[in-house]
Amino acid sequence: MADARMHTLAGTRGAITAHEWSHPDPRCVVLLIHGYGEHMGRYPHVADALLRAGAAVLGPDHMGHGRSEGDRVVIEDFEDVVTDVHTVDELARATYPGLPVIVVGHSMGGLIAARYAQRYSATLTALVLSGPVLGRWQTIEDQLGLDELPYVPIDPGTLSRDPAVGTAYAADPLVWHGPFKRPTVSAFDRAMSTISDAGDLGPLPTLWIHGSDDRLVPLDGTRTGIEKLRGDDFTEHLRPGAQHEVFNETDRDEVLAEVTGFMDRVLTTR
Repeated sequence: MADARMHTLAGTRGAITAHEWSHPDPRCVVLLIHGYGEHMGRYPHVADALLRAGAAVLGPDHMGHGRSEGDRVVIEDFEDVVTDVHTVDELARATYPGLPVIVVGHSMGGLIAARYAQRYSATLTALVLSGPVLGRWQTIEDQLGLDELPYVPIDPGTLSRDPAVGTAYAADPLVWHGPFKRPTVSAFDRAMSTISDAGDLGPLPTLWIHGSDDRLVPLDGTRTGIEKLRGDDFTEHLRPGAQHEVFNETDRDEVLAEVTGFMDRVLTTR
């Protein structure tokens, strides 16, 4: 797999690390946005698929995640994270000027990507959402009113039908293996409401992929947000039997081919 070049950028609340998988002659740029508690170092196979499809790929470790600064998994306002992604977007456009930009976000990264598309839709060519946290997330609702948050880390067994994925996740020192933090719980709740209230994506081509057996971010809760977000060019694909991380599922090659096929269609008709 291709090695990523690391960039240190000034984020809204400290330095952030951006990963770049360069392409010698790209036809587009993909901004790749990771999920809660993880980091971009879990995505080289996704970057490889996108590189083969002709994309240069860049993505940040969010504040408090991976190699970026900040208290672990503390996000006080997702608008700041969206602004940090825009800083990476500016780097991408300076490095690869004039190319169309596509945003791909997974889980919490899907929430960030959706909000990014609302704020910067005029600058984007397409959006891909993988198991996004949108609409309602019972995990957050259950913790909002508690005086003390429970010690409930993410269960690695909910990620994929491939047991190796959960094993690697559990052993990864850059993954957060502890409970949610209160500021982050409140920020999730506000961000989901903000996105639902901010209107649809209009003509922006959007692909939503979700596992039918996603027990971490259940399908029904996400659909309530998707129905408010979806615009005029919208495609959804529910992966039968898949769990939360569709890019790490047993049929990951098919999923990634679907993403690159969507990119082909958008770039061809652009």
